[in-house]
Amino acid sequence: MTAYPPSSGGTLHAGARTFAWGAGGRPHLMAIVNATPDSFSDGGLHADPARAIAFAESCAADGAAILDVGGESTRPGASRVSVAEQRARTEPVVRALAARYAVSIDTTRAEVAAAALAAGACMVNDVSGATEDPAMLDAVAASGAAIVLMHRRFAPGEDRWSTERDERRPGGDVVREVRDWLGGRVEAAVRAGIARDRIAVDPGFGFGKDVAQNAAMLRSFGEFASLGVPVLAGLSRKSFLGALAGQPDPVARDAASIGAALAAAARGAAILRVHAVRAHADALAGWCLERERAGA
Repeated sequence: MTAYPPSSGGTLHAGARTFAWGAGGRPHLMAIVNATPDSFSDGGLHADPARAIAFAESCAADGAAILDVGGESTRPGASRVSVAEQRARTEPVVRALAARYAVSIDTTRAEVAAAALAAGACMVNDVSGATEDPAMLDAVAASGAAIVLMHRRFAPGEDRWSTERDERRPGGDVVREVRDWLGGRVEAAVRAGIARDRIAVDPGFGFGKDVAQNAAMLRSFGEFASLGVPVLAGLSRKSFLGALAGQPDPVARDAASIGAALAAAARGAAILRVHAVRAHADALAGWCLERERAGA
């Protein structure tokens, strides 16, 4: 096992302010702002820029520290969206929010990321771990922004719901596989000129892992936190939680999502990417009070 230095956290520059992340204490909430017509949970609700902006502002009021704006669905089976369309969907939203909030752009395309960063975003959330577009790491390095590098086994168009199994999926230790791959991507980002304190990782719950593998990653989440950079947990309304809870409706999975998010927080998650911000903020407040009482 590779040894990594402990995480000291990092900083984001959002407008005129500096925003600390991953430095310990209460995890930050990242609100999912889907400016898309086809996302698995809320597709179409915020496709209009004005609606997406209003929704994002309400998320910030409810306790979100980061607003993650995306213009392409990453659900299994989703169709790909052109750079031009992603930009049209996301740039007005990012520009309207970035002066007041820490905004992330959810994309695998360097041109979309660069445009959002120019509009004021301070973070790129790349579900391909910056492998889909060779220019992504250079674009982030040039901007001084932060990046989240996520692990996935298949692109969305090739994936299936994580309630299923797929003979193409490798066996063995999924936690070690994901951890080692993420460690390699962190080093690639550092070599590209991105400061280590601007890098976070995401093990990619769903995204080519079956139910048992997702559960194993949650149980061993601390393995990812040992990489020496902040770790994002994207568990909200995932289909593997629906399989475990017997709940096929994504919107009805918030209770399971909160339970999983708190389990990740207890194992070192620095950022929790969520749909229901207020419910997660309330649960997290109670969890933090209990930890303080227990002296954790």
